[in-house]
Amino acid sequence: MQIYDLELQGRKMTLETGRLAKQASGAVLMRYGDTVVLVTATVSDEPREGIDFFPMTVDYEERLYAVGRIPGGFIKREGRPTERAILGCRLTDRSLRPLFPKGFHHSVHIVSTVLSMDQDCPPEPLSIIGASAALSISKIPFAGPVAAVIVGLVDGEPVINPTREEADKSDLHLMLAGTKEAVMMVEAGAKEIDRADVLKCIQAGHEVIKNIVSVQEQMVADTGQPKIEVEVSELPEDLVNAVEGDLKDEITTALHINEKQEREEKLALIKTRLVEDYLERFPENEVELRKIFENTLKSTMRELVVTKGMRADGRNPEEIRPITCEISTLPRTHGSAIFTRGQTQVLNICTLSALRDVQILDGLGIEESKRFIHHYNFPPYSVGEAGFMRGPGRREIGHGALAERALEAVVPEEDDFPYTIRLVSEVLESNGSTSMASVCSGSLSMMDTGVPIKRAVAGIAMGLIKEGDEVVVLSDIQGLEDFLGDMDFKVAGTEKGITALQMDIKIKGISDQILESALEQADRGYKHILGIMNEAIGSPREELSPNAPRMIKIQIDVDKIRDVIGPGGRMINKIIADTGVDINIEPDGRVFIAAVDPEMGKKAQKTIETLVKDVEPGEIYTGKVTRVERYGAFVELLPGKEGLLHISHLDHHRVEKTEDVVNLGDAIEVKVLDIDDKGRINLSRKALLKRPEGMSEESKGRSGSDRNDRNRSRNRRS
Repeated sequence: MQIYDLELQGRKMTLETGRLAKQASGAVLMRYGDTVVLVTATVSDEPREGIDFFPMTVDYEERLYAVGRIPGGFIKREGRPTERAILGCRLTDRSLRPLFPKGFHHSVHIVSTVLSMDQDCPPEPLSIIGASAALSISKIPFAGPVAAVIVGLVDGEPVINPTREEADKSDLHLMLAGTKEAVMMVEAGAKEIDRADVLKCIQAGHEVIKNIVSVQEQMVADTGQPKIEVEVSELPEDLVNAVEGDLKDEITTALHINEKQEREEKLALIKTRLVEDYLERFPENEVELRKIFENTLKSTMRELVVTKGMRADGRNPEEIRPITCEISTLPRTHGSAIFTRGQTQVLNICTLSALRDVQILDGLGIEESKRFIHHYNFPPYSVGEAGFMRGPGRREIGHGALAERALEAVVPEEDDFPYTIRLVSEVLESNGSTSMASVCSGSLSMMDTGVPIKRAVAGIAMGLIKEGDEVVVLSDIQGLEDFLGDMDFKVAGTEKGITALQMDIKIKGISDQILESALEQADRGYKHILGIMNEAIGSPREELSPNAPRMIKIQIDVDKIRDVIGPGGRMINKIIADTGVDINIEPDGRVFIAAVDPEMGKKAQKTIETLVKDVEPGEIYTGKVTRVERYGAFVELLPGKEGLLHISHLDHHRVEKTEDVVNLGDAIEVKVLDIDDKGRINLSRKALLKRPEGMSEESKGRSGSDRNDRNRSRNRRS
């Protein structure tokens, strides 16, 4: 067993190997604070035949015992991964994948299992560090090590791996991964911060990453295994020379076709004809012929950008495709918008509901629910394919979470806008950065609904072509540039600042200078898009959509909550049945009434206010007789509150029988005489009647005697 440790922000981080999971190719137990993550890396003995990609799978396993919980449901065991687990898996995968050698086709499986959870020490960075360390000491070829940190921004200064208290104050949540030399992966949500602050935090985080990488290098020196030899077969030189010349000219012509499907059909035709034409001369080289086509396509596209500054669709590097924005596109939804940029098109629908419809979270975090939800759907028809419609995959969840993070910064607080807000992005057409189109359409649909967001949010995807020392940053990349380029860097923000970042690269890191240039160009790009969006709708509608529920907020005494709910929920259910509203009561006494019909909302509000209203001595009420006894009648003054109208207080003259004056169901006007120390209410009807002329003092005395009779009767009942 070997243990390596370092001090990080006043907390000890340890990397342990040699004690657990010893049959895996590499295994590292990570600990930071009281968070413990076991990460294993395993490789197949033989490469997979017939594939041209690297087959790596990353699983991020949350165990509820890590926070002392038992899973809900009948089965009582963990089921499908939570959204946070899927995002954690993607973070690990994206940080590592670019560092495996080309041509390495052995299956690699990385499993990160969260065994213990300290809320001040999130497990996601430990998963990345542990995976890097496990790969580095194993026989798996890997150009690491890699490390990761979380960076916050508190009072304008970077904070590495902030505690929960510091995170609550932070304007930034930045997940950063990299090698000693360069940044590999960025994922961030921010509260409209300046790009200079983003760069400052990235640089601060990278300095810490270098120290963590040094510890892993020591692990490799002590316990590292010899690496698997990767055999990369070279393409036959005579075949390349025979094919490449004519092929390059044809591909150049095809790349200048602007329409995506037409261009792809033309390229597919060139590829098919190439194989057919040369297969007779080179019958055993079909795989190589297809590889030559792919290599020539990539080199031609990149050469056009680097040498001529011309992209596949004819744009210059900073040019953005034509944009159109439409709002109120669906008649019965609360809000809707379509955002189209080139051949990327996203329809977004906004729906408002009561707070009881918040999403319940059953994971390792401290948050139990969230009221702002964004879902992203990517059907096969959006790329012209026939396929199967299943549940959301990792890609859909990742893209949806990125757009949600970008928009969350401008969503009003619950106290100001007490609604659950759900956005759904339907990708109708895809040719580059549907996640950023989802940000734009989501912003538009919320404003169309009347959600009082702070400012509009737009997003843009940046690309990179790097050939030696030549570097070109591309704005608004399309699918081909993402596939054949070196970077996909998504930036979202408002006029005031950045709200979200996500960077994936295919090369071994990028420098601070490239990152700064990309951020500056992205700033101009998304602000250009904001200008077009503002022409469609410049600010949220002043009134909510007529299809959306109106929310009425009431504050009641906590002790009165039971009066509103009633025994077994009968009272609140009756209000809902009578008015058709939705009622949500918070433990602090806040009551939210959601009503599509404003009149029904006011009716429900009045009923609740009446329920919690206290009966006051001396006040006059019109009540309903609910029970008749020989000694008097019980009158309901307010829902759930009734008092005794003694027979002696029915009238000024002597009443022989209660039914001579009132009957069950009568509505009568009464005055509250007093409320005794047990909360019992005494009523009088005669106090509101004019005293008959010539009434004797003896009669008044009898009234006093009657009052004593009433009290004796009540005491007997008590």
